[in-house]
Amino acid sequence: MRICLGLICLFLFGNAFSQNHDSNQFDSIFKLRALSFDDNLSDSLRVVYAKKAIELSRKTSQDSTVLKSGRSLGILYDVLGQTDLWQQQNIRNLRLAYKLSDTLALAVANFNIGIAKQHYDVQYDSAFFYYRGALKYYDELGNTELVATLYSSIAHIQVKEKVYISSEENAIKALRLFNTLPKTESILDDIWIINNLLGLISAHLGRYTEALEYHSKAIDIANEMRNGEYNKTNSFHNQANVYIKLQNYEKAIELFNELIELRPVYEVEDPAFYPLIIDNLAYTKILAGHKDYDKISNMFYEAYEISTDLDYDIVKLAVTIDLSKFYKHLKVKDSTLKYAVKAYDLAKKISSTDILLESMVLLSELKEGEEGKRYLRDHIKLTDSLLYVERNVGNKFARIELETDQLVAENKQISKENLYLLILSIGLLVTAILVYILISQRAKNRKLKLIQVQQKANEDIYNLMLGQQDKVDEARAKEKTRVSKELHDGVLGGLFGVRLSLDSINFNEGKEAMMTRAKYISQLKTIEHDIRKISHELNTDFISGSSFIDIVTELIENQTQAYNLEHEFDYTDDIHWELVANKIKINIYRIIQESMQNIYKHANAKVISVCISLEKDLICLDIVDDGSGFDTSKSKKGIGLKNMSSRVSDINGTINFTSQSGTGTTVNVKIPYTN
Repeated sequence: MRICLGLICLFLFGNAFSQNHDSNQFDSIFKLRALSFDDNLSDSLRVVYAKKAIELSRKTSQDSTVLKSGRSLGILYDVLGQTDLWQQQNIRNLRLAYKLSDTLALAVANFNIGIAKQHYDVQYDSAFFYYRGALKYYDELGNTELVATLYSSIAHIQVKEKVYISSEENAIKALRLFNTLPKTESILDDIWIINNLLGLISAHLGRYTEALEYHSKAIDIANEMRNGEYNKTNSFHNQANVYIKLQNYEKAIELFNELIELRPVYEVEDPAFYPLIIDNLAYTKILAGHKDYDKISNMFYEAYEISTDLDYDIVKLAVTIDLSKFYKHLKVKDSTLKYAVKAYDLAKKISSTDILLESMVLLSELKEGEEGKRYLRDHIKLTDSLLYVERNVGNKFARIELETDQLVAENKQISKENLYLLILSIGLLVTAILVYILISQRAKNRKLKLIQVQQKANEDIYNLMLGQQDKVDEARAKEKTRVSKELHDGVLGGLFGVRLSLDSINFNEGKEAMMTRAKYISQLKTIEHDIRKISHELNTDFISGSSFIDIVTELIENQTQAYNLEHEFDYTDDIHWELVANKIKINIYRIIQESMQNIYKHANAKVISVCISLEKDLICLDIVDDGSGFDTSKSKKGIGLKNMSSRVSDINGTINFTSQSGTGTTVNVKIPYTN
């Protein structure tokens, strides 16, 4: 005991010291994290504090604390615009989140890496993979807004890769989810983005009427927004492009003119938008057959100069290819060739395949001989390559989806296994505690159980003694009556007669007197024999000399005779009644007695059958009569039936009454039998 107490004290002291030390460590970690977000400190110092928080977190050996500190550092890198470090930290966070099966951390890390891959690395397949992972976890967490945002991001990637059908499906999923959310400015902006995207997809698929509908919905959403003017200008621009596809050039020109008037709306936010508008307006006028070439030419050159000044290659490329097509329309070969070459070079520089293909066609037409054929061959080769890529992109995304689902399933399995391990550990600990408690209480339980068994045995003995005493008293009373009758009617009468006879011949002599005396002496011997017989019978134990079956037989015969009933009594010899508890025998006797009384009082029966058998370690008592019967659902409240049920319950048995009016009654009793 002294050793155990010493160990317990040592454990408690060590645990208290450890808790105090851990508390100090966690306080330091929290302070370092807070300092890393203090805007008053320099950026480099904030990063130092965040890294120190991670180092101190590792010393706690708690991965969850390390992960929280790592996420703080990742947020700091994002705030400071250090995108490469932000992505690297999120990859580390993701590994640790997988280890911990932290669903929220897994969702955040996958989402952040997906953003980095899409917008900074321009690796759409990798971005798609991480977005799919984030989607699964945010869906589990029930974060509707982020699930919708991820569907939107995936749809935009698929548009980039020209997987239009799948992109449309994901965009519609996003739109449905966004429509369930409160219409804040941010949500309205997201809904506008999705409607705008669906309009672009429909245009790519040649469904121009549907595209116009989506862009009209986008304009309505922009009108609901507090700051939706810029969104509305984009929708007008996209609508104008759809009208060009429908060859409704005048409607397109009308929209482009409206956009030029709205220049103050987007000039500050997107200055490259204006040169794109005037370029599109100029080219649409050519398509519409307008002849004011000087004005159109001025518009092209204005757009070209603004895009050059802004150093915005995408707009400059669009203007350049349109200038080439403009001069081709005017049949000015030199200028057509000049701008076609510029468009070709710039398209290769910024990897714009659509305009590169257009410039190749123009150059193949403008260049003569082998050089023109080379451009045509390059065009065919690039087209075939693009077709091959487009065919495989869809399969690539499908494979990524499958791999993501498998990875998430594996993580779920790992989480489930970890949960099972935790439950098993807790179960073992609880089992150990219970075993200790059971062992410590075993002695007390044994003593208590022994006392209970003794009390039960004493009660059974007392009940048996009472029952046996009743029988002994009854037998003793009967025997006294019989002995009294025998003595009075037999012995005393004989003795009285012999005494009178002997008195009458007391004074006689002779042979005759001797013969008479001998006769009376013989009678005295007979009386002596009778007395000896009575004495022998008195010395015999009535109860012990009778078996249980004999007692039951006598009960049935006496009562059926008294009740004027015919009876049958069948019993088995397989039951060793001397081994059956007296309490059980007494209750069986009383149940038969009570049943016969009920039959006599209520059943109007003529025949009764009693059977005692042994079935599967059960003593079976069946009492059957051919009386009038009764409704068992209404008559179970009688005192006789209650007494019988109580007796059976007291010896752990079961009793069933089977009866219907006019069909007799069967009482079936089953009592456990232990040999």
